Amino acid sequence: MSSITQRIQNFTSTSPKARVLAQSENDVVIVAAVRSAITKAKKGGFKDTRPEELLSGVLRAVYTKAGLDPALIQDITVGNVLPPAGGASAARMAALHAGIPNTTPISTTNRQCASGLQAINTIANQILAGQIDIGIGAGVESMTFGYGNRAMASGFSDAVLSTQEAEDCLIPMGITSENVAADYHISRATQDAFAAKSFQKAAASQKAGKFKDEIVPLKVKWVDPKTEAESEIVVDQDDGVRDGVTAESLAKLKPAFSKDGSTHAGNASQVSDGAAAVVLARRSVAKKLGLPIVGKFVTAAYVGVPPRIMGVGPAYAIPKVLEQTGLSKDDVDFYEINEAFASQAVYSIEKIGLPFEKVNVNGGAIALGHPLGCTGARQVATGLNIAKQTGGKVFCTSMCIGSGMGMAAIFVSEQ
Repeated sequence: MSSITQRIQNFTSTSPKARVLAQSENDVVIVAAVRSAITKAKKGGFKDTRPEELLSGVLRAVYTKAGLDPALIQDITVGNVLPPAGGASAARMAALHAGIPNTTPISTTNRQCASGLQAINTIANQILAGQIDIGIGAGVESMTFGYGNRAMASGFSDAVLSTQEAEDCLIPMGITSENVAADYHISRATQDAFAAKSFQKAAASQKAGKFKDEIVPLKVKWVDPKTEAESEIVVDQDDGVRDGVTAESLAKLKPAFSKDGSTHAGNASQVSDGAAAVVLARRSVAKKLGLPIVGKFVTAAYVGVPPRIMGVGPAYAIPKVLEQTGLSKDDVDFYEINEAFASQAVYSIEKIGLPFEKVNVNGGAIALGHPLGCTGARQVATGLNIAKQTGGKVFCTSMCIGSGMGMAAIFVSEQ
């Protein structure tokens, strides 16, 4: 039997999970992943911190954690939905301030809520294509400075808006949540129970110190809203997490988007500030440089869904990425699914048939917050941390995307 035939037989007889866990010198590996704390927009610890400063802090922290000479970073891509100064300029400023030399280029990318994961995928694909060997995929969002009226467009083409689905892209996100709840019969009680569980998991995880290894403390200036006195503080804890939340306490809140609706402030993701960064490298290069290898990027998948129910994206993106890898849903040890709204998270989990206990083990965006461009990168730092704590190996991250899309990715922990 020829060696090629033997290899083919060995490959076809190996389980998909074993193939995903197998190591190759050309793998895209993760050598470090960190995030900032996530804080309440306009109220929390980062309310006076510009996004470029947030980004700079996590960029410096992630290459330092990896023990990587910043001169070896060959490219950086940053996910950002509400970009200051046109996006790329502020990101470039952040990298330079982080001690990364001017020989390292940088770009920004915007795929709405998947922007941080898009950045990671972009760098991973550059490595796979042989264009670079080491890069950083990151995400940042200051919803304090970028959200609301500042993000509103002055208008859109009437010709384009004459297409119904194009106009549907402008439906407020809260109304898309109501649409999902109505179309798929996700009750208010079900949404509140899911949201309460997210808060309870996050509060318990915070008390147990489970977030400490993924959060990099950042020293920033903070202005007391009562006295207007400025001081320097260290932000090292998610400040949107609330203890004692129950389905009963959430049931008392009024609907936020529709008089008779079911979506409210307690079962929707929080408006937040935060940043995260992931160093990726070719395995052979990481080994040669003696860099720590903590995980592996496997692949990612995208889907499009109707804009009016944009939240269902994970229900279709996750099966697609599983199909690409040959994995079954049970081959994945745990899932990080962004909780834009309880309605869409519940629908996605039930549509795929996932056990709720395998999703958002330490709580999700309803409790932690959802800094738009940051979340996709934050989930990777969180996922690797959970894997280290639980011994899990294969995990999936996913999110819905405003205007009607979904994204999902598969990662392997090697800790």
